[in-house]
Amino acid sequence: MLAPPGTCCLLSGLLCMLVLCSAQSNSASPVIQLRLAGEKRKHYEGRVEVFYNGEWGTVCDDDFSIYAAHVVCRELGFLDAQAWSPSAKYGRGEGRIWLDNVHCSGSEKSLAQCESNGFGVSDCKHSEDVGVVCSTKRIPGFKFIRNEIHNDQGLTVQVEDVRIRATYSHRKRVPITEGFVEVKDGGKWRQICNEGWTEMNSRVICGMYGFPGEKRFNVRPYKLLAQRRKKNYWGFGVNCTGNEADLSDCKLGREIKLKGNGTCGRGMPAVISCVPGRAFAPSVSIGFRKAYRVEQPLVRLRGGAMIGEGRVEVLRNGEWGTICDDNWNIRAATVVCRELGFGSAKEALSGAKMGQGIGPVHMNEVECSGFEKSLTECSFNQQSLGCSHEEDVAVKCNVPAMGFNKKLRLSGGRNPYEGRVEVLTERNGLLTWGSVCSDSWGTMEAMVVCRQLGLGFASHAFQETWYWQGDASTDAVVMSGVRCSGTELTLDQCLHHGVFVDCPKGGGRFAAGVSCTQTAPDLVLNAPVVEQTTYLEDRPLYALQCAMEENCLSSAASKADPTSYRRLLRFSSQIHNNGLSDFRPRAAHHSWTWHECHRHYHSMEVFTHYDLLSLNGTKVAEGHKASFCLEDTQCDEGIQKRYECANFGSQGITVGCWDTYRHDIDCQWIDITDVKPGDYIFQVVINPNYEVAESDYTNNVMKCQTRYDGHRIWTYNCHIGGTLSTDMDDNTFPGLQTNQFSHR
Repeated sequence: MLAPPGTCCLLSGLLCMLVLCSAQSNSASPVIQLRLAGEKRKHYEGRVEVFYNGEWGTVCDDDFSIYAAHVVCRELGFLDAQAWSPSAKYGRGEGRIWLDNVHCSGSEKSLAQCESNGFGVSDCKHSEDVGVVCSTKRIPGFKFIRNEIHNDQGLTVQVEDVRIRATYSHRKRVPITEGFVEVKDGGKWRQICNEGWTEMNSRVICGMYGFPGEKRFNVRPYKLLAQRRKKNYWGFGVNCTGNEADLSDCKLGREIKLKGNGTCGRGMPAVISCVPGRAFAPSVSIGFRKAYRVEQPLVRLRGGAMIGEGRVEVLRNGEWGTICDDNWNIRAATVVCRELGFGSAKEALSGAKMGQGIGPVHMNEVECSGFEKSLTECSFNQQSLGCSHEEDVAVKCNVPAMGFNKKLRLSGGRNPYEGRVEVLTERNGLLTWGSVCSDSWGTMEAMVVCRQLGLGFASHAFQETWYWQGDASTDAVVMSGVRCSGTELTLDQCLHHGVFVDCPKGGGRFAAGVSCTQTAPDLVLNAPVVEQTTYLEDRPLYALQCAMEENCLSSAASKADPTSYRRLLRFSSQIHNNGLSDFRPRAAHHSWTWHECHRHYHSMEVFTHYDLLSLNGTKVAEGHKASFCLEDTQCDEGIQKRYECANFGSQGITVGCWDTYRHDIDCQWIDITDVKPGDYIFQVVINPNYEVAESDYTNNVMKCQTRYDGHRIWTYNCHIGGTLSTDMDDNTFPGLQTNQFSHR
């Protein structure tokens, strides 16, 4: 007979994100729970803390070993340990030092089973608190409902998986939003008795499956179906408060006496019905989706590789900013995810795991109950002194299982992250695989493919794939004219020719291909530097011959008197790489172009666009900066420069470094000789042709208000963000990048 269940421990804490686990009990070892805590750390590392006898305490580093660290990490759900740290590396703990002189073989199921001096027997101080660094990979299927009781006996109930089992009439729907709740226990799927089942339980399970909320449903057909089915009930109920991110955070409900079909008394198997986010709603037509314009959101995701993940940014006083990771936890992350139309959060990330943002840090020490409609309703500290963008928070959300990755595949590549793009389409009533026409195929289209397959960002888009030997039966082109904005969930949501395929090149060796990567660079212009260094220079045309050769002057300059002067709007630009990988030109050394006049190589055809626009967006003057040299001018403290142009060196911008184009360099200007006095918009666009893939293109544009009186010029209110030419909504799908077809 099992002991009655008690209260489980929840994920919470002011200085840490807790990772808890109930130890498997036996007659020889007491029941303990573990968590990782401490200062400035990642979710998989920290000070080892033990919950025993109703009190949290620490572990002394005397005799601690990597084998003990393995036991700790596995007990917390990680595959193994990478390292361990003595001498309170993660800060000094409080309370009792529960364990000292711990000796583990590495095979123990719990730290409580390792040899030690005994609980509470220690001669250590908190300056000797031990910490561990675990592998970032989790133990597959490590989902469980925890249960702690307040006596000498322990009870652990582990659940292998949870699912929503749809009825036959609903199984072809995508996504599945309604059905019986079943748990997998001992390799068998079992129902949960609905006696005591609450909306809060449904809310948690809906969140696990990518849905922001639950709704009522017609229970009558489920009653009729349950009467005809043989039942196989699980032995426990569930008791969730509704703010948990996962069923494993809930308490166990009452124990159910198993009596065959009579197990649940007058009840029946629990059923839930979930409300999907608008982007995943199965009944919304494509036309309605495109016509519907969402209100300006207060929260968005940026820089994420997958759907439903990214750096969290909030809008305050008309300016987007980030959140400091002090006290950031899974509950606050879940509020963000639900607000954006996803489910609960899988992870609450700190330390700029999705790249560093720009602008102010708007929120610090965020605390949420879990029921807020928006993150802006949570309590927080408006003061962010000591916070930098190195501490920007991010989230990974649960998203519905849409089956997108089953409609697309990569073929012929050397690894799963590259290959010819092949799509599954219906022809003459049959489903068949075919290739995609490579006409106009570029980075934006490749980005959509990589995300649809769950492979991250695109690193390259290929218009020839003869070097990847795919299946000859799939050479036929089944999709052409593909043009994507980057916000689409699938390739078939992009503009394309439909059933009337038109591809002069044909498929086969000219089919579209991609290579994908988990990380990408992210270039951001330092707007204050531009604003502070803008000035006018009148320069004789005869001194600008090299600039003429590189088309850095207006078209009128070619017909001007060589003794005349050109008026140049000059400025410095400082371009930072805030992403997670280095920015490298796509072209290899052998294809760089040598420019004799300036004595340097061009590694990119166009690196930046400099434009002066009228207030209605019409271009009145322009310039461009060919990437004559990409190098690390300066770097953040502790980061080494990797790229320099001297001696035909490698070109690029390292993560955490920036390349500065000084105002006195050729082509670092806009030729405004023929511009009339007035008010204008000064615009700079980095990587304008999307030649190199980035994690976020929305921050590649800088705009300034500009006033020119014919003699002097003022630039002010410079800001990052916005679109290249139109006001197209860049929040159609939070977390994905938006840009227009200006490169076509």
